[in-house]
Amino acid sequence: MRKLQRPVAAVQLSFDMDDLVYRKWGAEQRAKRNDWLVDNQGDVYTVEAEVFARTYRAVDPTAQPGAFVKTTAVWAVEATEAGAVRTKEGVTHYEAGDFIVSNEPDGSDSYAIARDKFNELYATAPGDA
Repeated sequence: MRKLQRPVAAVQLSFDMDDLVYRKWGAEQRAKRNDWLVDNQGDVYTVEAEVFARTYRAVDPTAQPGAFVKTTAVWAVEATEAGAVRTKEGVTHYEAGDFIVSNEPDGSDSYAIARDKFNELYATAPGDA
């Protein structure tokens, strides 16, 4: 479960556009119309529109427009060796000790996150320890 409810800044790419192509996490990433551009304390990336709608909520649109927090649980497993995971935006490379995180209990909608960042942001849910 999420340890910190610190908000991210996000804006929806809600205009007619070609795919946005960028390099991050050791591979090419893509965002399309209606996806979200997220700034998470200086770590900038995109989130698919459906995933963002399902996993984030606005903090207070009148007081803090563009501020959102992730509100859903994630499932995670520690990587035992380096590898890569396919994401909705592209591919994320990871090292042994990093975490492969999923927004779904079946392991789908996955991404990787560095061990230090994972430990900063997430805690084991009660009953999971």
